[in-house]
Amino acid sequence: MRSLLAAPLCALLVAPPAHPHAHPVPDLDGATIPQLVSRMDEGTLTSVDLTRAYLRRIGTVDRLVRSVLVVNPGALRQAAESDRRRAAGRAKGLMDGIPVLLKDNIDTRAMGSTAGSRALHVPPRDDAALVTRLREAGAVVLGKTNLSEWANFRSTRSTSGWSGVGGQTNSPYVLDRNPCGSSSGAAAAVAASLAQVAVGTETDGSIVCPAGQNGVVGLKPTLGLVSADGIVPVSSRQDTAGPLARHVVDAAVLMSALSGVDHVAALSSAGLRGARVGVWRKAGRNAEVDRVVRSAVDALRTAGATVVEVDLPHQDEIEAAEFPALLTEFKHDLERYLGTRPGVPGTLRELIAFNEADPVELSRFGQELFLEAVNAPPPTDPVYREQRRTATALARRSIDETLAAHRLDVIMAPANGPAWKTGYGAGDAFEIGSSTPAAVAGYPNATVPAGFAGPLPIGVSFMAGHRADAAVLGFAAAFERSTRARGAPTYLPTTP
Repeated sequence: MRSLLAAPLCALLVAPPAHPHAHPVPDLDGATIPQLVSRMDEGTLTSVDLTRAYLRRIGTVDRLVRSVLVVNPGALRQAAESDRRRAAGRAKGLMDGIPVLLKDNIDTRAMGSTAGSRALHVPPRDDAALVTRLREAGAVVLGKTNLSEWANFRSTRSTSGWSGVGGQTNSPYVLDRNPCGSSSGAAAAVAASLAQVAVGTETDGSIVCPAGQNGVVGLKPTLGLVSADGIVPVSSRQDTAGPLARHVVDAAVLMSALSGVDHVAALSSAGLRGARVGVWRKAGRNAEVDRVVRSAVDALRTAGATVVEVDLPHQDEIEAAEFPALLTEFKHDLERYLGTRPGVPGTLRELIAFNEADPVELSRFGQELFLEAVNAPPPTDPVYREQRRTATALARRSIDETLAAHRLDVIMAPANGPAWKTGYGAGDAFEIGSSTPAAVAGYPNATVPAGFAGPLPIGVSFMAGHRADAAVLGFAAAFERSTRARGAPTYLPTTP
C-alpha cells in the first residue's frame, strides 16, 4: 500500500524505458480501441507495448496535469497475461489488454481507495464489483486518478480537482484552468492520453462536466446499469460509474464491459438523418457557449436531423428538492459504506473530527456540507421521502414529457462553459451545465466534444429516457463523425 501522505506520484514516478523489442506504438491520442485490438490481433502491437507507452506518458506529461495518484505495480504483468491469452487464441474481447484508469473512489485492494481524503488511508478489503468485471474482461488496470475530494460533497466552497491526497489536478489544455469535477483526474488523464479510457463516477455532473471541460467523451449511464458496489457513495439514488474516453466507440466498449450489455453494435447503424433532436440551449449565459451550440445545431441540420427548440420544465423545483435529499442520503449511505472499511473513521462525525485535526484537509476550504449532513434527517423521515419523490418524479417528467410532446429521439444541451481559473476560497466559478435532469431522473447522458472557446473545450450532451444508453451513445457517435470537433490538449501555462 502506498503512503498517502507522501508527495504526489506525478512528482516521483520514473517512466519505464521502452523495451528493445517493442513494436511501434500508434498515435495514442487518435487510436481507438478497435484499431488497437486489430493491431494486437495482427501481431504488430502488444498490450505490453501499449501499457509501457502509457506509463511513459504518465511519468512525463502528468508532471503538468497531476491527474494520476498511483500506478498499479502489476499493470505490466496484467498486460503480459493478456498477450499470452491473445497468442493462444483466447482473447476475451475488445477490452482485453486495454489500459484503463480508475477514479480513486472505486475500491481496489492493491491500490486503496481514498475518495481524495487522507482519512481513508487503510485500503478496502475487496475490489469494487466493476473492477472485478474489468479484470474478467481482460482490461489492464493502470492506476488510480485524483478527484474532487469526497466527490465535491464536503464544502459549499470546494475547488474541483483538489484533494488532500492528490493536491490539484489541472486542465491539460490550459494548466491554470480547472478540470471540473468530481471525476477531474479521470477526465484530464484521458484527455492527456495517459490511458486509453478511464472510469469516473457521477451523482450530478461529475462525469459530464469534466468530460466537456477536458474535451473528451463521457457517459453518465442509466442508474443501476453499472454496479455501485464498492464505490464511495454520495447517494445510492443517483450515483453511478461510467466511462470517459477520447472516442465514442471507446466509451461504448468500456460501457459494455462495465455493464455486461453490448453498447457497441448500435453505433455502426447510428445516424442523425431523420432524427428529431430537441435543443435545450440554455442561451444567454455565455456568448462562447451560445456560439458553439449554434454551430452544433448547424451540424445536426446538415447531417439530416430535424431540430426542435425545447426548454425542460420543473428545473427550479427539482434543484430545490434534490439538495436536501442528497444530505440525508449522503450521511446514511456514506456511514453504511464506512462500515466496510475497518481502520478508518466510521461515522460522519468522526470524519469531521479527523479533518479538524489534520494539517492538510481544511487548508483550502472547509467542510460545510459535512456539517449540514451530520444533522440531516434519516431516510425514514417523511419530509425527506417527499423531497426525493418530488425530485425524481419531476426530473423524469422533465425529460419524458419533453421527448413525447415534440416526438423527439434525443435532447441536446451544452455540457459546460469555458474552464475557469483555479482558485481557492470562493469555490468553482461554475457558469453553465445541463446535468441535473438526467442525473436526478437516473437517465443516461452522453457528452461529446463540440468546439472551443479559444483554447478551452466546450462539449454538448445528449440525453434521453430510461435505459436509452445505446441510443444516446449512437447520437453522440453520429455527432462526433459529423463534426470532428475534438482537438488534442495544448498544455498552455495560461491563456493569452
